[in-house]
This record gives sequence, C-alpha cells and structure tokens, in this order.
Amino acid sequence: MRYFVAVAEELNFGRAAERLLIAGPSLSQQIKSLERDLGVRLFDRDRRSVALTPAGAALLPHTRALLERADDLRNRAARIAGSAPVRLGYVNWLPADVTARASSVARLHIDAWVAPSHAQAARVADGGLDLAVCWIRNDDLEKLGLSARLIGAERLYAVSAGQDTGEVRAQDTVALLDDDTTTWLSWNDYARRLAEETGVPVERITDGGITGPVFFDHVRRSARPILNSPKGQTTSLPPDLAARPVAGPKLYWTWSLVWRRDELRPAVLSTVDALTEGVGDFGIHAPDAWLPDGDPYKR
Repeated sequence: MRYFVAVAEELNFGRAAERLLIAGPSLSQQIKSLERDLGVRLFDRDRRSVALTPAGAALLPHTRALLERADDLRNRAARIAGSAPVRLGYVNWLPADVTARASSVARLHIDAWVAPSHAQAARVADGGLDLAVCWIRNDDLEKLGLSARLIGAERLYAVSAGQDTGEVRAQDTVALLDDDTTTWLSWNDYARRLAEETGVPVERITDGGITGPVFFDHVRRSARPILNSPKGQTTSLPPDLAARPVAGPKLYWTWSLVWRRDELRPAVLSTVDALTEGVGDFGIHAPDAWLPDGDPYKR
C-alpha cells in the first residue's frame, strides 16, 4: 500500500522507486501483485506516462487512511513498550548513545552497581537485571542460559616507560594477572588464554595494579611494555609513560549485550534490537586480529 501511494503521488515509477529505495522492476512487480490481490487495475501506464485509473483514484484516500492508522498503531506500541522499564547493567563501558538508541522502545534504567563481567552476567541469569554489557565466553552463555550479541570491542594497547609511541609486537609485551579473582576473573581468564595461544608472558601481582597509579608503577619497573586492560585508566597517562599499539597480532576485547534465552517481554527484546542494530565488527574479524578461543564472535 505504501508503494501504491508513492507511485500515485509521483506518477512516475522511476521517481517512486528512488523515493522508496527499491529497484524499479521490483516496484512494478509489487504494484501488479497488489492489483491482483484487489482485483482492479490501479494505474494506466505506458512508456511515456502513468495515470491513476478511476478505481485507483477512488482507493487512494482509503489507502492513505489505512497507512495513517498503521503508523498510529506502531507509535502506540512504541509508547507501550517504552513505559516498561528495562534494567541494564555494565562493567565500565557503554555506547555513548545507549539511552538514545533505546528511547523509542523502552524506558532504559542503567543500574548504578558497576560490577565485573562475570557478576553482571550472573545477575542477568538470576533476574536481577534484564540486560548487561559484559565480556563473556561461550561456556558461560551455555551455563547461565544467556544469549549474546556484539555491541562493542576494544583494541588493546600497551603502556611503556619513555616516549616511544611506536607499535609493539604482542609477544614483546607482558600481561598482568591479579590474585583478586573477585574483581579480575574475566581479565585473568583473557590473559591466560592470551599467554597460551600467542606466547605473551604473564606476571602475577597481588596489589590490584591492573589499573590506576599502581599499574603505572608496574610499568616503570617493567622491562617490557605492559598490556592495558579494557577496564582502562581514569586519569591520563603520566608524562613519563607512553601508549603503544599492539600488533602481530592485534588484540581485541569484545563487549557483549546479554539477556536470558527464555526472555519473552517485548520491551527487553526490542531493546536488544535497538542497541545492536547496525553494529559493525569493530575490526575483530580482520586477518591480523586475535580473539581468545571461546569468544562468541571468534570465527
């Protein structure tokens, strides 16, 4: 019906097809299909002109009225969905426009409790949250009964003492493992897999120095650049330290949007679609990219 209205307003199949962002032959076939369904001819057309038939002219205002009612129904559904709160948890990263993306389908409530990835995934599984942005493995998705979609990814870099900002090979860096598994379970798992699969050495620490000023102290004492975790730094690098891109391979950390597999509420499922629509691969499938085994997006 929208195609019918577009052709009736343009009286030109080529211009109507451009307006509708479809191919001209496809538009012509759709109009013929509608005419068969209705049992009337809507347009008189030849190579030079297009004109509404008397039946087409009579049906046009009724078609417009039906489309207006359809649009009103869609808007009402969006308002109903938007009245339902959807609870979203995260670790330390969210898309900058996350609230705007969800605004047409739900009232998004971003949970104030910022917790590690494994904790946020568990909260979704037990119903404490509807959605969470976290790092997760295929094994955890199966164990917790969750589904996941890619929502973001970060290419990791290393930090070294001095002013050298040049690229550094992954095997020439070091990854820190912290004994505090309550906080660093996901990062420790990632770093262990990195060591096993690429040969990047690891160093165990007990002082929480994965981030913050203590991390900077580790860098100053290290003979190798140290991988910066995706938790990131809350302050700028000190002037005696430099960030260096890692290559050979490029290391990526993925962020998943997770929800319960048995979730049925339209507001939650519509929010999943709204937050992940049009998301690219962020470079994670490039030939020189690395993801750990068990990452949901590793090919």
